Amino acid sequence: MYLAKQKVVTIEDRIPKLKQRRKQKANRRLIMYITFFFLLLSGILYFQSPLSKIGEITITGNQNITSEQISKLSKLNVGTSFWKVNQDEVKQNIKKHPEIKDVTIQKQFPNNIKINVNELKRVGYISGHNTFYPILENGKIIENAQKFGSKAIPVDAPILIDWDDEALKLLTKELNKIQPSISKLISEIHHTPTEYDPLQMTLYMIDGYEVKATVRNFAKNITAYPTIVSELDPSLNGYIELDVVPTFIPYEQESTSEEGEMVTDESEG
Repeated sequence: MYLAKQKVVTIEDRIPKLKQRRKQKANRRLIMYITFFFLLLSGILYFQSPLSKIGEITITGNQNITSEQISKLSKLNVGTSFWKVNQDEVKQNIKKHPEIKDVTIQKQFPNNIKINVNELKRVGYISGHNTFYPILENGKIIENAQKFGSKAIPVDAPILIDWDDEALKLLTKELNKIQPSISKLISEIHHTPTEYDPLQMTLYMIDGYEVKATVRNFAKNITAYPTIVSELDPSLNGYIELDVVPTFIPYEQESTSEEGEMVTDESEG
């Protein structure tokens, strides 16, 4: 029986391999230290550089509220710490404006802040003291003239005249349903109640036409206005009566009818 020959590894043979392993381990440790030092140095340099400060504030989504107003409410300033921006706090600051419905804040690397706002729609304006106060879709009237009022004649929604609180609430709901393209066609809406309809109103359109309607189902009825006007003879003067069947009534016809009623009443007397 023969014993198998075993290869004997001497300490001299193992020394080079041990040295190589130790060298590789030392190299990895050195690379780790260098990487850590580089990251630490980069962090220090970054926080000391302008890149760690807010470089730009972008505001989008606003139509009636100026970017300057929103920026002031946010309490953010170019040059302050980018990483200390508390998004929830900024949102709450901006939402203090009564016309702001919602706000989103985005941090965009390296140092930009993006603010997107969603405003409550203005459905009309109340006139007073040479100032126009907006009425919002939720029925709230913005009466702080110094901050939110405007002396410029509004063109995005009608001016409402002689409306009491109850009728105004009903009208606001209807105006909120109207498309902006049609709402911009209305210059003024006067509350002109009658014995038979306390919600009767008279509209003055930007194209010169006069419209008589009731608050009930007004949002639905006014959608027919562009079609009605397109079929009218521009040389005729009169008003449009919005009802189940919209009707154009010339002023001459109305005057004749009123005179006839007066003659009839006198003959009966």
